Amino acid sequence: MSPRGRRPAGEDARAQIVEAARAELAAKGYDGTSLRGVARAAGVDPALVHHYFDGKTAVFAAAMEVPFDPRVVVDRILDVPDDRLGESLVRGFLHVWDNPEGRERIAALLRSAATHDDPMTLLRQFLLHEVFGRVAARVGPRDLERRAALVATQMIGLAFARYVAGLPGVADAEPDELVAAVGPVIQRYLDL
Repeated sequence: MSPRGRRPAGEDARAQIVEAARAELAAKGYDGTSLRGVARAAGVDPALVHHYFDGKTAVFAAAMEVPFDPRVVVDRILDVPDDRLGESLVRGFLHVWDNPEGRERIAALLRSAATHDDPMTLLRQFLLHEVFGRVAARVGPRDLERRAALVATQMIGLAFARYVAGLPGVADAEPDELVAAVGPVIQRYLDL
């Protein structure tokens, strides 16, 4: 007879949590997934999820195999005056995306999201709440959802053009060129 209750922590506990998070995210989306639900699905105590992951954003990053901590990146982006957030956002993401691992992962995420509803919903919810929503909220609560969505159109479009479609003039542009071109557009959306 197997023991009852939660499984104890072990070498594979983190992997079990990540697998459970993938299943929960796929079934419920980012908004509907909770750390408690992930723990329940993994058969572990919720404290163990908190031991391995510093919140829902970190669980999402691990489950989606994002090669960076989104919260850390957004915190760095926000470490500028409000009137430089657009430039900071573009520069911060290009810094992450332009490394080989980041480039490969963002291209895979975008391809998957472009062809399947579930990954698109998951990516959209995550980006709007945890990334672009946080940046837009920095300049105030007015029309937050629309401003965050407009920022998302530019950043997702930039990523798709650079890393998936390979559009000349974007794919081969230096990061500073893209920051100068796209940063002011992002800033305009943030300031609406």
